[in-house]
Amino acid sequence: MDFYKYSHLAIGKKPKKDSIIALFKITSQKGLDLKEVANAVAAESSVGTWTHPRTLNKEIFDKLAARVIFIDKKTNLVKIEYPIELFERKNICQLLSTIAGNIFSMKIVKGLRLEDVEFPEKYINDFLGPYFGLSGVRKIFGVYNRPIIGCIIKPKVGLSPQKTAEVAYKVWKNGVDLIKDDETLTDMKFCKFEKRVKEVIKVRKKVEKETGTRKVFVFNVTAPIDEAIKRAKLVKRYGGRCVMVDVVTTGFSALDYFRRQNLGLIIHGHRAGHSAFTRNKDHGISMLVLAKLLRLVGIDQLHTGTVVGKMEGKKEDVEKINEFLKGKFGKLKPVLPIASGGMHPGLVPKLVQILGKDLIINFGGGIHGHPKGSEAGAQAVYQAIEATMKNIPLKEYAKNRNELKEALDYWRD
Repeated sequence: MDFYKYSHLAIGKKPKKDSIIALFKITSQKGLDLKEVANAVAAESSVGTWTHPRTLNKEIFDKLAARVIFIDKKTNLVKIEYPIELFERKNICQLLSTIAGNIFSMKIVKGLRLEDVEFPEKYINDFLGPYFGLSGVRKIFGVYNRPIIGCIIKPKVGLSPQKTAEVAYKVWKNGVDLIKDDETLTDMKFCKFEKRVKEVIKVRKKVEKETGTRKVFVFNVTAPIDEAIKRAKLVKRYGGRCVMVDVVTTGFSALDYFRRQNLGLIIHGHRAGHSAFTRNKDHGISMLVLAKLLRLVGIDQLHTGTVVGKMEGKKEDVEKINEFLKGKFGKLKPVLPIASGGMHPGLVPKLVQILGKDLIINFGGGIHGHPKGSEAGAQAVYQAIEATMKNIPLKEYAKNRNELKEALDYWRD
């Protein structure tokens, strides 16, 4: 396997301050040494190829070659250092073409997973990052000391604009802060986008006057990017505060362009489709890497997992992603994590214990599936949040609160 003249192995070498460091899990084909395969991955993703090109000289190699700086044969984890000169600034597409491109197709690799990426500050700070971020979103709601209560309209498709607004009014009136479209609902014949925006904003203004609290509806603008921007501007024109984009299916280039419009709207990132490449623990790209790229692009809040709900996601993985989103990352604002999928009131204490209160907790069936309907479901969720923030067991808190009691009886874990 003498693919190249110059070795990319520099194990133990201290990386340069401005390098980009990628952490891979590499599973070699049978009979191949991990060092040899790691060397080939570094070569393919920088200046190398399957043989030694006569056009490659030592000067180019020394300046632009990726180097393998760490190998653990027990875990198959490999760190590769990439010189910053390999990358065009403000261009996530080119970044991924380099560190997550052809290497996934190499025959010598049985499995390859990009687990993490470390960026130098000068690369991070070229990006806009979130417009509002975690603290900005909290300020819009005026909610600071508890999770933000979210609700997904159910059924996910089929309701008319008027019915959507009717359901929104009921759950907003009974304690929900944020309501969102489903990721599959855009501009359908049975629920036209502009009509839905108009009807929902109308009832939002009504319920805000009645409750004295701020409410947000998340309109799904996912579409070809020119149309997505038109829809977002329409939301803003009607007085909306937030739009949702299906980040994986929309793509990084489109997301970057969308963010650079500076529309003054919260960008809610739904990750539909991510498991196509994040779920296999031996091949693909981790959700942590996706979260880092999306923070660079500039979404304000992102679905990351529930641990206790219906969606796949290990506790340690979700915790690590959420800690990253809320922590320091150059000059970019923190992102508010979203827990969504299979949530009901009985799961609230465990979820908050694991992930903390800086969180949006989305309930779909866990509100609309309540035996007494959506209004009672919203009340039960609010009561569960109250009890959790007061550190009172749900069963005790439910003694004088029928909505919560019925929810706990109905959804027994």
